[in-house]
Amino acid sequence: MRKTFNSGAFFCMLVILGIALFSVDFYAGMPEGETLAGMLDDFEKYAQKSMEEWGIPGMAIAIVRGDELIYAGGFGVKKLGGDDRVDEYTIFQIGSTSKAFTAALVAMMAEEKRLDWSDRVIDHLPGFRMYDPWVTREFRVFDVMAQHSGMPGYAGDLQSFFGFDRSHIIDSIRYIEPASSFRSEFAYMNNLFLVAGALIEKVSGKTWEENLQERILNSLGMDSTSYTREAFVDSENVSFLHKNCQGAPEILPMDWPFLEWVYTYGPAGGINSNAVDMAKWVRFQLKKGLWNGKQLLSRESMEYMHFPKTVIKDKVAPGRNYYCTAWVLTEDKGYPAFIWHTGGTSGIKSLIQLVPDLDLGFVFLTNMTDNKLPEALAKRFIDIYTGGPLREWSAEMLQSYRSGLQSRDIEREDGYLESCLPFDAYTGDYYSNVYGKAVLRDEGDKMSLTLGPAEIKLFIHPFKRDTFVLSIPDFEDESGFVQFGLNSEGIARQMYIEAFDDGNIGTFEKIQDTKDPEK
Repeated sequence: MRKTFNSGAFFCMLVILGIALFSVDFYAGMPEGETLAGMLDDFEKYAQKSMEEWGIPGMAIAIVRGDELIYAGGFGVKKLGGDDRVDEYTIFQIGSTSKAFTAALVAMMAEEKRLDWSDRVIDHLPGFRMYDPWVTREFRVFDVMAQHSGMPGYAGDLQSFFGFDRSHIIDSIRYIEPASSFRSEFAYMNNLFLVAGALIEKVSGKTWEENLQERILNSLGMDSTSYTREAFVDSENVSFLHKNCQGAPEILPMDWPFLEWVYTYGPAGGINSNAVDMAKWVRFQLKKGLWNGKQLLSRESMEYMHFPKTVIKDKVAPGRNYYCTAWVLTEDKGYPAFIWHTGGTSGIKSLIQLVPDLDLGFVFLTNMTDNKLPEALAKRFIDIYTGGPLREWSAEMLQSYRSGLQSRDIEREDGYLESCLPFDAYTGDYYSNVYGKAVLRDEGDKMSLTLGPAEIKLFIHPFKRDTFVLSIPDFEDESGFVQFGLNSEGIARQMYIEAFDDGNIGTFEKIQDTKDPEK
């Protein structure tokens, strides 16, 4: 019988073969005793020095080998200017490294035959809609967490800042216009992990939080791990959040008005944990679903989640990169293949990384956004552990980061105030299918824009004629432009907000009467 060529199977075979050939020479025996202790001591000194050079207030690290925690420690302080030290039990938000927990829950549902990876999403969630009806019909469970939906990256994420809930964010997906063909390009999305959470809830009859607690946290003994704002704020040993302002940390208070957004996006990034608890998660991953002699998830399911689904053309890391199912696989010349995911919220940067051929796993939790220190430290430890050349990874990445810094100040023109129309040409009520009603009012030297269930008030400052600058108090002083389209009478009929516009969802229409239009 003639056999047909299966390009997909051939690609998978090449990936597997490439990873095997790529990493075969790296495992030369495990350092033990004083040798390992010396390596860890050298690494600890390097980590401390590098953290200070980056200006990061605090950090926690755990290193796992096989089923053993070989290092756990804290560095620096929980809060800039304070003296309360970070330790291995300090709680951090872990950001998008939460996604792998959601993927594991979906895998558990698949093993229990509650759903299948190849099921159509609409067969479980009939109200689910993508922008394109054909994509809606063909969207499968495995597509939800493979980051190849066709939507522009991060589209619609700002909804969570204004108080919109998970169901609203899921519903808004139908309005987001694609930036590429379905399954053709990598684009990072958070909203689809809310769909994953909804699938878990639909087929299990329990909330995402209940499933997380009962099936993973309780099973692995992750007793300090949580998933609510209250648990984070009320923790006795918790790290503060710090923004990265051109390389310098800035504290976010625990009563920061936008803190809830992370937990709205719970299945995508809403878990709080510490280095010791996350080390248990890493051990579970390295042992392919085995925990204390019990197979909580099959080896096949673990390998499925770690297997490439989407090629990443952007340089998210040196080498060849593939998005898997809530994980990234990287093949980097000179290093064994590794599986990883970063996490970032408004005040942290985290990295969870697995190096299967070395039987190593890393947990890096830092309390400042937008830094590459975790990636640098992972590379440095592998250099030390394998006896390779010791590159100054942190210094190199820090130099690259500093070279890329650019001022975000918007260049203004002289006399811009005089060039604007009177504010009553713009004020009124506006409406968007995604963001609902927005109320624009005259505030004297600027206009205020109130929107969302949380009734967040933004400000619009004159720039030039019908173009204004948006500011979000307690978040960003300048968040791009707002432009108005006028009718023949010189009155605004439309408002376009640049910051909201991923997927063409940034346009608001003027409401002409006192009644809100129906969706």
